[in-house]
Amino acid sequence: VRSYYKMRQVLPMVSPKTSAGNDLCLFSHIGKCVRSTLQKQQSLPVRPIIPLVARISDQNASGAPPMTVREKSRLDKFRQLLASSSTDLEELRKHSWSGIPREVRPITWRLLSGYLPANKERRELVLKRKREEYFRFIEQYYHSRTDEHYKDTYRQIHIDIPRTNPLIPLFQQPAVQEVFERILFIWAIRHPASGYVQGINDLVTPFFVVFLSEFDMENFDVAALPLETQRNIEADSFWCMSKLLDGIQDNYTFAQPGIQNKVKALEELVSRIDEDIHNHFKRYEVEYLQFAFRWMNNLLMRELPLRCTIRLWDTYQAEAEGFSHFHLYVCAAFLIKWRKEILSMVDFQGLLMLLQNLPTIHWGNEEVGLLLAEAYRLKYMFADAPSHYKR
Repeated sequence: VRSYYKMRQVLPMVSPKTSAGNDLCLFSHIGKCVRSTLQKQQSLPVRPIIPLVARISDQNASGAPPMTVREKSRLDKFRQLLASSSTDLEELRKHSWSGIPREVRPITWRLLSGYLPANKERRELVLKRKREEYFRFIEQYYHSRTDEHYKDTYRQIHIDIPRTNPLIPLFQQPAVQEVFERILFIWAIRHPASGYVQGINDLVTPFFVVFLSEFDMENFDVAALPLETQRNIEADSFWCMSKLLDGIQDNYTFAQPGIQNKVKALEELVSRIDEDIHNHFKRYEVEYLQFAFRWMNNLLMRELPLRCTIRLWDTYQAEAEGFSHFHLYVCAAFLIKWRKEILSMVDFQGLLMLLQNLPTIHWGNEEVGLLLAEAYRLKYMFADAPSHYKR
């Protein structure tokens, strides 16, 4: 196990497009050994498979208790902002930071991501133009997925799609997987500096689920939706994901320098925030890259239920440089949240397995809210004072 994690440190430095096969083989082989050892030691419980609605829906979904007066007041404020002839985006961000009501989340995300203009009269025209533009890309490029130059990219996407949220039936629907394949392939060939990298597939899912929620289709067959509706959800997911990736593309270029730098920044930050945790990792030879690479590559999506990711992204889209900068402080707060459990582990394997299987499966809006509040506190203390608490 120790050998695997030491080797895994080096792998991100190799182009993901060329190393994916080797990485998968290595992971598969060592993974069998890890699972076998874990079964014998029974060191960690197996994560349960829980229902679709419990993983995707937030607390404002259908079937939840009636809205409180405060919640209704917040929803009314959002509707008032959105109904304005020119939405005040700064005011919208301010209200979105603490979470966006489910009923207005799709339109709010489109606005905060920069996909839709603040001017209300122009929105329908922009939507129509951008949706048509996306499907022109499909007509222009998608047939080339079998070309020699692109077949490896398409093959990797095709392999990764079934692994995207495998416990949620929605993402195993053929119609949904075809949508994801088109989105990822078009994005990859339009961004040759990075191309497709494992991890980008996860970043489509929150947008897709949020835009699907306008039609209350979480438990139904997406293929049963009208074709135009399916196409609109697909195009909007593509453009909003593209806007997100524009701000963090150095995470996915050759050698993934953005992620390397963010992991180093996390190590430095934790060494100043909590020296005990930092020294504990050093004592048991745990490298931050061994667990935090995934936290940066997937924006914590592999660590949290999807409903929590959606709530987290409300704040990321409201926060200046939320995905590229604020995420660092969220990761630091997330690590410190497990301080007691981390310090109780006194061996390398136990620490790594804990950090890669943190018990968040039943988290909801309350836990995410506390995490974000702590991240904001850390940002306030450290972002503008790099020498503060420096050892």
